Amino acid sequence: MSCAMTNTQTSPIHVIGGGLAGSEAAWQIANAGIPVVLHEMRPNKMTPAHQSGGLAELVCSNSLRADDHTGSAIGLLHEEMRRLGSLIMQAADENRVPAGGALAVDREGFSASVEKALVEHTLITIERGEITDLNQLDAETVVVASGPLTSDDLSQSIRTITGADQMSFFDAIAPIVYKDSIDFDKAWFQSRYDKGTGIDYINCAMDKEQYQTFIDEILAAEKQSFKDWEKDTPYFEGCLPIEVMAERGRETLTFGPMKPVGLTNPNAPDRRSYAIVQLRQDNDLGTLWNMVGFQTKLTYGEQKRIFRTIPGLENAEFARLGGMHRNTFIKSPELLDETLRLKSHPSIRFAGQITGCEGYVESTAIGLLAGRFASRERLNQDTTPPPNTTALGALLGHVTGGADAENYQPMNINFGLFPPADINDRPPELKGKRMKRGERKKARKAAVCARGLAALTQWIEDTKT
Repeated sequence: MSCAMTNTQTSPIHVIGGGLAGSEAAWQIANAGIPVVLHEMRPNKMTPAHQSGGLAELVCSNSLRADDHTGSAIGLLHEEMRRLGSLIMQAADENRVPAGGALAVDREGFSASVEKALVEHTLITIERGEITDLNQLDAETVVVASGPLTSDDLSQSIRTITGADQMSFFDAIAPIVYKDSIDFDKAWFQSRYDKGTGIDYINCAMDKEQYQTFIDEILAAEKQSFKDWEKDTPYFEGCLPIEVMAERGRETLTFGPMKPVGLTNPNAPDRRSYAIVQLRQDNDLGTLWNMVGFQTKLTYGEQKRIFRTIPGLENAEFARLGGMHRNTFIKSPELLDETLRLKSHPSIRFAGQITGCEGYVESTAIGLLAGRFASRERLNQDTTPPPNTTALGALLGHVTGGADAENYQPMNINFGLFPPADINDRPPELKGKRMKRGERKKARKAAVCARGLAALTQWIEDTKT
């Protein structure tokens, strides 16, 4: 990994939070030649979800989702970040594990790579300890990347400075199973529609009777009680617990994480599966596998009992059980300007999930932009945001004004955030070809991606100093 340019001898920029966004912001600032102090309260003070003091720890899934930059919005975001020297993307590529068309990582190796790069950077100082008040730093420039589990004291300081209440929602953690406890007389390796290497997912099939019994158990199971500060917090629609999905309809899970399409059970090739549970590799050694989409608020005892009714998981041993935690975020479209500065206090920028973006990559992307804006502003360089035809610009636009402030909710990157693309802008090899409806949809996505990378290239050139 590359290191710093020449030290500009300026006062340091302070970054609060050593998660994905804060780590990325610190890296971008330091590589611009500006000293950084990166503050992380762990392990001195832990959050309800983290298990270590490691920088950039992944607390939920180990997947950064689809990695196709020619037809996927998240894949396009991956590629744009790589082209801007993202530390998080470098570490993810170095610690990749099989996951079909997705980019999944060995979470321990990933965190270790990020921390090593930051520790060894000559312009980065890491200070362990909680920042309880934004005023205590007495810094010229601050980037707040304290994340969705911002401590109560710092949350209060943010509310005081912004003059606005934060909003909250639940995020979720899926259980992790030891591979050697899975019964492969019933389970099998296969990626949906045979994408990837074919061994990227472990599948456990259910017939209709098994599925209906499973749903009965989920609905009747004991759930963990919410803390007082969690009770009125809405769920994020893109990460619902399985029991909430089941409550919305008995077949909901068969159209979600347990859909049976694109998979054939070699142990029963003549019998169509009614529902299928998938597990995705969680570490480089392939010893740990997480249950895809199985975030839950069930008690630990109920999780073990019910999940062991899944064919192939009767003797499952769990490295980690599922859980739920509260995420906090600010009303960014109202509070932040187009370069992520707090309008009322321009010396303070916000980055990552606390801005209301959702997802590992999206959080990192906003951290990358906050770091880039902060460093370029300090150096009196161009801080023009990327155009909204790029994935970075589309996401930034949503966070800083594209969304309705009153109804603002967390959002993953998606093609709905981009301006429509002319289908004639699709790649040359697809021009002039007659297309069916599904092919036109694919071509439009390809056109958005091709346009995005071209716009990013031009933006990089236009903002050179």
